[in-house]
Amino acid sequence: MENYKYLIIGGGAAGTSAAETIRQKDPVGEIAIISDEDHPLYSRVMLSKPNFFLGKIPFNQIWMKGKDWYDTNKIIFIGGRTVTALDTEKKIVTLDDSKQISYEKLLISTGVRTRPWNIPGSDKKGIYSLRTLEDGKAIMEAIKTAKKAVTIGGGFIGFEMADLMKLAGLETTMLLREDYFWQPTLDDKSGKMIEDALSKSGIKIMKNAEVTEVVGGENVEGVMLKDGTKIDCDMIITGIGVVPPNLDWLNVSRAPLGNSEPPKGTFDTSKAGIIANEYLETNIKDVWTAGDIAEYKDLLLEENIQLGNWVNAREQGRIAGLGMVGERTPFKFVSFYTTQGVGISIAFVGDSRPLPDRQIILRGSPETGSYERILVDTKGELVGATMINRTGEMSTISKLIENNVDITTHTTELSDPNFDLKQLLTK
Repeated sequence: MENYKYLIIGGGAAGTSAAETIRQKDPVGEIAIISDEDHPLYSRVMLSKPNFFLGKIPFNQIWMKGKDWYDTNKIIFIGGRTVTALDTEKKIVTLDDSKQISYEKLLISTGVRTRPWNIPGSDKKGIYSLRTLEDGKAIMEAIKTAKKAVTIGGGFIGFEMADLMKLAGLETTMLLREDYFWQPTLDDKSGKMIEDALSKSGIKIMKNAEVTEVVGGENVEGVMLKDGTKIDCDMIITGIGVVPPNLDWLNVSRAPLGNSEPPKGTFDTSKAGIIANEYLETNIKDVWTAGDIAEYKDLLLEENIQLGNWVNAREQGRIAGLGMVGERTPFKFVSFYTTQGVGISIAFVGDSRPLPDRQIILRGSPETGSYERILVDTKGELVGATMINRTGEMSTISKLIENNVDITTHTTELSDPNFDLKQLLTK
């Protein structure tokens, strides 16, 4: 049986960042990464960028780590394998080929998977989601011959894929189940700004639209909507969210949070992820979690949250790696996500959920083409923001959140689009 001091399940941003951090601190401890993909680390962010899909940049730029990096750092990469069982008492992991591996310290950073689209006809050829490099390759091949595309969903993937389809020369229709783009995270004014930019680029948007069936033979030929409308297409891309991976191999307990304790030897999990403290430690000794699967204690928001994006996963991997070598460090990080396309830039910073008890301060206006929503909690501290064509303020907003700056007496200044937010950092 192979034995590793540090075993990492998941070869993405979080797992690789953890391995890199561990090796920097421990030059001799054995490290292995188990990945369900055969590939070493690549940029999932680049997967949804038009320049990559349209061949404007070399394909090999997608690789973030090559085989040489793993060899040089003496990190064993076990690709194309999944975990089927975990014994946390004996500290043994079993793989799908029946191979068993023992460990001293374990990190679970499996990420999440795309939400299945289960409607009549959803098994036809020509339907794609975007999560892995194989997904990206399939879409790159399909756009070479496709004529009409339908994108489903109004988040980052829906936005970026609709932009890509149009740039590739496809007649593109975007279907939203909501009243406006990105409802309810954004307000209707923000949504309309994005919709206007998409429409001006030639993308057709249909709101309150629900697909009931995919029509065609073996291949996609169109979709039927709930109201009876048929839309012809030969390619569909779904961006309807993510769900946890199969966690049946874990001993899990989905007991309610609070005073309820999971039974001994089981992981404390919610429906969406593995629960961790601010150090990314699970309730099982010598087991950490990081990345999209981690539901961690956020020290800035003072609540447990689960957040899926690349920069968040990479930093969580670093913090988990420090913990695994004995440098216990709390995770305190202001996450962000940005995208741009169809002549507009969009950014989310911190916790952008418009919860009922949060104050929303508006900055700029749709009429000026520059619009920001700043979210403030009940303590008067800035917790998040959404920005359209104001991404230049993202760094300052992040620092205000990180420093827990009380802006109670500065709401008037915040609502002035010409006020320099950096002045609040010196108060």
